[in-house]
Order: sequence, then C-alpha cells, then structure tokens
Amino acid sequence: MAVQPISQTPSASFSGLSPKSAGAASSANGSVSFSDLLKQSVNELNKQQNNSDTMITKLSNGENVDLYQVMVAVQKANLSMQTALEVRNKAVEGYKEMMQMQV
Repeated sequence: MAVQPISQTPSASFSGLSPKSAGAASSANGSVSFSDLLKQSVNELNKQQNNSDTMITKLSNGENVDLYQVMVAVQKANLSMQTALEVRNKAVEGYKEMMQMQV
C-alpha cells in the first residue's frame, strides 16, 4: 500500500473545508465574511445533529439502518459539537484577554 503525498491527494476530499464550496457570500477580493462563515458552520453543525437524531430514531423504531452508520453519524455530530465548543471557548478567552488590555 503506497502512501500518497499531500500534494497528490484529491482536492475533492477536502471540499467540505472550503467556505466557498458551500455557497457562502464572498466580497470582491474573494474573502468570506465572518458572519457568513459562522452561519454556514452553525447550519452544518445543526444538519449533523439532526442527521444523528434521525438515524437514532430510525434504529430505535426497528427500521432497516445499519448500527455502523448510526454510530458514525453520532460520532460525527459529537466531534462537530466538541469542536464548536472549543472554538467558542477560544473566542471568549480571546475577548476576555482583549478586554483586560489597558489603552
């Protein structure tokens, strides 16, 4: 099994990481506004949480859903929530640090 260098990795696997790929509004210089990026991230987090809840409900109702798929969806939602919480904590920490600065 050969390991491909990062430069040869297909860019399609990273398409979810690009704010422009999800249709976020861009300004003339190509940058994405913070509010649009934040809305996109929260919407994606919400989709993952809803998907996880739907899969759990289907499994508990006895529908034909693989346990593997349910566990993957739950772990993706959990990891996304943990990441969002850590980003929030860092932002609050940075805000508090800026508020303590003397002018």
